[in-house]
Amino acid sequence: MNRLAVRIGMTIALILLVIIAGCTPVQLDRPGVTHLTLWHGINPPPNRDVFQQLVTKFNRTHPAIEIESIYVGQADRQLPKILAAIVGDAKPDLLWFGSMLTGQLVDLEAIVPIDTQWQRSAISKDIDPALLGSMQYEQHLWSIPFGTNNVGIFYRPSLFKAAGIAHLPTNWAEFTATAKQLTRDTNGDGKPDKYGIVLPLGQGEWTVFTWLPFMWGGGGELQAGAQTKIDNAGAIAALQLWQDLINDGSAILSAPERGYELDSFLAGKVAMQLTGPWTLGQLAGLNFSDYSVMPIPAGTRSATSIGGENLFMMKTNPSHQQAAWEFMEYVLSEDFQTEWALGTGYLPVNLKARSRTSYRDYVAKTPAIQVFLDQAQDGRPRPIEPGYSQISENLGRAIESVLMRTTSPQAALEKAQARLDLSLNRE
Repeated sequence: MNRLAVRIGMTIALILLVIIAGCTPVQLDRPGVTHLTLWHGINPPPNRDVFQQLVTKFNRTHPAIEIESIYVGQADRQLPKILAAIVGDAKPDLLWFGSMLTGQLVDLEAIVPIDTQWQRSAISKDIDPALLGSMQYEQHLWSIPFGTNNVGIFYRPSLFKAAGIAHLPTNWAEFTATAKQLTRDTNGDGKPDKYGIVLPLGQGEWTVFTWLPFMWGGGGELQAGAQTKIDNAGAIAALQLWQDLINDGSAILSAPERGYELDSFLAGKVAMQLTGPWTLGQLAGLNFSDYSVMPIPAGTRSATSIGGENLFMMKTNPSHQQAAWEFMEYVLSEDFQTEWALGTGYLPVNLKARSRTSYRDYVAKTPAIQVFLDQAQDGRPRPIEPGYSQISENLGRAIESVLMRTTSPQAALEKAQARLDLSLNRE
């Protein structure tokens, strides 16, 4: 057994002890009512409120099914809980998570394929066919798309105007120049108090997710034949770009593993931040209007990360799985997708929802949405193979070490590649 497997086994064992020690009574089915648990990590909190309202609506209109929606933390905190629940046979009925977990869940025999339900469902024809790739693994369908999005750059028009910037950057050279021009000492103390951009510090999935557009934009690919190649030329170029932004003082780092928080952006300390359309609901709730969105500037090509989570049907029992599919069809429906999109900024996965008058009016009033809709054509999904967690972990460690200026991009990625090969038992 390799060291990674030992570490994972010890982690799971410890978490299981915590779960067993602190468990609460499980809600069982009541007469005539099938009770389902759904684990998710929806964030920011206003988006959780939107989802809970939609769950409540389902429960009210489906009296024979009761969905219990449970927030279990962000992705990096969810994963150990999910693995522990699978090992301890305490998994939920439905799981909201990124599709890159598919291969691992299949290997653990924790989920069931939905091919038959999908083929029989009248709603499947209304779903954006571009999202099928997030559902498929080894000739089967394993999940449904809950919502879709991609990574762009939110910016403060007032700060661009104050810095004399009239044109948005479209390539890396213009991007670095713009970030430098936005970095200013406005209070006269000889130190910058306004910065071009905040970059996410940490080893977690958020950091990797928001960095991958630059790797792809730099011409990199994670797969080289049958091998995962994270020390590719595009990855080195992308890390060098981020390190250059730090070295020339144009970028500041977020708090560790908090790269999604908007505090510095809202306070005007930074002019640009990597995030996605899910942020629009939060900004609307704050009545904050000094923002706009630009596509990620191109390296050798345009690229972004396709995000959005999928909904998995866990392996439980036939009656619970049947009820779970009923909720999954509800999630795919035109009504759900429209309300979810209007409330959160996510892009609807249902094409009829995108054509609905209320959504078209929303897009017309919110030009940022159109940026994400247009940029989706350049989107790339993260791999859904079983080893993605190791890929992400090692990329995250490399990115963090470069941002902390403890190593060079090439050295960090070569070290990460060696760790990855060892964890995947490659020669």
